[in-house]
Amino acid sequence: MGELSTGLRRATAEVHERAHHSTYMAALLDGRLPLSAYTLLAEQYLAVYGALEAAGDALAADPAAGPFVIDELRRLPALRQDVEALGGTVDAPRVLPATATYVARLREAATDAPVFVAHHYTRYLGDLAGGQVVGKILERTYGVTGPGALFYDFSALGSPSKFRVRYRALLDGAPWDEIEQRRVADEAVRAFELNIAMLDGMAEATGLPAAA
Repeated sequence: MGELSTGLRRATAEVHERAHHSTYMAALLDGRLPLSAYTLLAEQYLAVYGALEAAGDALAADPAAGPFVIDELRRLPALRQDVEALGGTVDAPRVLPATATYVARLREAATDAPVFVAHHYTRYLGDLAGGQVVGKILERTYGVTGPGALFYDFSALGSPSKFRVRYRALLDGAPWDEIEQRRVADEAVRAFELNIAMLDGMAEATGLPAAA
């Protein structure tokens, strides 16, 4: 078996780049959107992470998936505070059609450890890294700190670089053969595609063109 962490990076390189250049994210990072446009994104994340973390709870005893269920990573409590502080709806978030499709797949992950780990990798490592840029934009452009931007506070993990080393070790230590590793890689690509579709939906909802 090859190293899963390396295989994932290779498999997702192209789709990862496309996600970074979505029209919505470009506009957000440029400070060209009203804060309400970020509030809508936070509501999408509330739905996505609700499903992802429920899947993790369902798989907590699974020998392969269980080690990835790390309490310090949980984003749902922070997202609830963020959405409330931003004036969104916590109990009934506005879920776009593309987000509903994403959430449906995450619910299926609750019974499939390789699928769960693929989505776990895609979301948490992406938000731990690139998400920090968004957190700085929220503070600098919109004046949002604390509640409203807690989603990007990963201080409970300690050193991000040390955590990434720990996470790669979890991936490479997962008890999967090459077929299952390929399933993880394929699903990670699918996870990026689902995220891109959600961001395209965000672009449409905020009056931007769907593609850069």
